[in-house]
Formats: sequence, structure tokens, C-alpha cells
Amino acid sequence: MDKLTIRDIDVTNKTVLVRVDFNVPLKDEGKAISDDNRIVAALPTINYLLDHNPKAVVLFSHLGKIKKEEDKAKNNMAVVAPRLAELLGRDVEFVDATRGEKLENAIKEAHDGQVILVQNTRYEPGETKNDPELGKYWASLGDVFVEDAFGSVHRAHASTVGIPTYLHPAAAGFLLEKEIAYIGKAVNDPERPLVAILGGSKVSSKIGVINNLLKVADKVIIGGGMAFTFYAAKGLKTGSSLVEEDKIDLAKEYIEKGGDKLLLPVDAVCNTAFANEGDIKTIEGDIPDGYMGLDIGPKSIENIKNALVGAKTVIWNGPMGVFEMSNFANGTIEVCKALAALDGANTIIGGGDSAAAVKQLGFADKVSHISTGGGASLEYMEGKVLPGIAAVDDK
Repeated sequence: MDKLTIRDIDVTNKTVLVRVDFNVPLKDEGKAISDDNRIVAALPTINYLLDHNPKAVVLFSHLGKIKKEEDKAKNNMAVVAPRLAELLGRDVEFVDATRGEKLENAIKEAHDGQVILVQNTRYEPGETKNDPELGKYWASLGDVFVEDAFGSVHRAHASTVGIPTYLHPAAAGFLLEKEIAYIGKAVNDPERPLVAILGGSKVSSKIGVINNLLKVADKVIIGGGMAFTFYAAKGLKTGSSLVEEDKIDLAKEYIEKGGDKLLLPVDAVCNTAFANEGDIKTIEGDIPDGYMGLDIGPKSIENIKNALVGAKTVIWNGPMGVFEMSNFANGTIEVCKALAALDGANTIIGGGDSAAAVKQLGFADKVSHISTGGGASLEYMEGKVLPGIAAVDDK
């Protein structure tokens, strides 16, 4: 990796500013955390820093969207501090401020590796605009910057790009390093054959990814709701399945460009309604009026398994069907099983719904890497330069 990492910097007696991703899902109107995975993912970096005798570790993160004043109460970072303290086994000081004396004094008075959690960065209107004054101000509070919020590095915000513009050294934490090592390598320098499996509902959200992976992968497999736009592009009937009419020509272009490299479903598990129960049947080819495709069928599953034989790198983003409904989860389950059975392959799950599916279906420990960033991992797979990674110092 050509980026500076926390192993390369000295943090002894220094105030370390860390951009973490504590954008956790909340319940009870923001009073409780429903899933602490993102906090757990930050622990290796925080613990490593604490083991190297810093003066203080100051954590910055956003939480939810702040569009109006009332959004602040339900996206208050205070809910994270007790859980983080519990996981670290030490005190975490929550500072209910994003700038000013309260924050400055807390950092100034910190010693012996005090962990400080700053209020939601999005309380500052300048955060999402990457206001240079805000980035400069936050940078002035520390000696060293660590970027570890992969889920946010595709956004040029004050806390992801502004701080490292003004504060050096700026290094990658372990979580960011791992994402670069897995996804970056898979897209830029994969062990071949590289097979990409793309699902989810819409072609429009994966245009750049399909385009880039058709260039770099040895096989690109399409599933999920977006498959029916490809059905339409091939002249097949789609019933009441989800089809993006304005993307049919693009799908035709991909079919032409992909040739044998592009693998599309040949059958679908269909229902008369978007529901778990109903008149469910497996249909090959044309889908009749009144039926919608909600999962890939058994022949498509076999084709995917055959395409995965001998694969050395597999990237998967997006479920094969409506996996939240048990009658339409089979395609996703079978892909999980196929990946788990691959011997010696680097299997990467690209965040978002596919990550949720792998965890929910109990396959999390059977794959090489589950990305912590939905949008970030998609943009990374498109081959884009992510501003938060670019802002980290080169070695």
C-alpha cells in the first residue's frame, strides 16, 4: 500500500484526530443503538493508538442526516459514547460541541490517552460543503490525523478531506487500510480469474460499476431486480417486474460489449404480488402479465456456480432477489454458499444490502472481507479516486 498508515507515524504524547464511522442505526427515536458493528470495526485502530501513548484520541464522525434543526435531537452522538466506553473498557468523554471553548478545553486538558468523542460533525453546516475554515479549525485542534471512516471517504467533507488538507501527517487507520487492500487490489490488481456478481434493484445505481467491471473482470454476473431491465433489452417479456425503461438501451449496449463475459439469469422465481405469499412459480424466459420476478431461479443459480469454478477473486455487490422475504431468498443464500465453498479465493462483499444479507444469513465468517461502506465501495469498484483516500499522505 502506497499510503501512510498508523504504523508509520509517531503518536507519543500527541493529540490524534481520528475520522471514524459511527453512523450507526438507531432506535427509540435516537435513544438507543440497534447495531454497533461500525463502532466495533473502529476498535483495532483506536486500541492501537491507545497502546502507543498518545496525549488524547479525538474522534470525529457524522450520524444520520441533518437537514433541519429538529434532526439534531434524533441524531445526537451522545448515544454512542457509553457503548464505545463499554467496548474499549475505559472512559470516553463526550463533548456536546463541534467547535468553541468547551471542545478546545476538553482537548487541551486531556492526558494519558483520554478518548474524546466530538458531537455529530453534521451539526456544522460547513461539514458537507467542505468549508475550508471549518477544516482548518478542526485541524488546529490536533497534531496528527487518522482517516478510518471508509464509509465516508467518497465524500469530500470537512472532516474527511478538510482536516488532512491542513494537518499532517495524515495516515490511514486499519479499517481503511483493509478496504484499500481488498477492494483496491481486487479492482486494480486482482488475482485471476476475477468474477463480479452484481445484484440489487436498479441498473441506474450500478452503471459505473458494471462499466468498469466489464473492463477489468473475467466474468460479470447480473442478478436481482436490475436483471429485468436486461430481460427487456433482450426482447423478453417482463410482466410487472421492475424495469427501468430509460436504461434499456444502456443494457443493450452492455450485452453487446460484454459478450460471453456477461452472464444474465435465464429463469426467475415470480409472484403475482410483491409479497412473500401468493401464486409463486419459477418461470424461464418470458414473464407473463401479472407476474413479477423476485428472485433468480434454479437454472440461473447453477450457471452462477459453474461460472465461479476456479475463481481466485470474487466481488459481490447486491442481493440476487428480495432476500428479506423467505420465499425469494434462495438465490442470495445459494450465492453465499457458493462463495463459502470456494477454495483459496479472495471473496469480497461490497457493503450495503449484500453485506446485510451475508450477515443475516450467517455467512459473515465464510468470506474474506465485508466492506463497511455501501456508496464508497461502489465508487471504489467504479475505479474512481475517492477524495478521503486521496487526502491521506503518500508514503
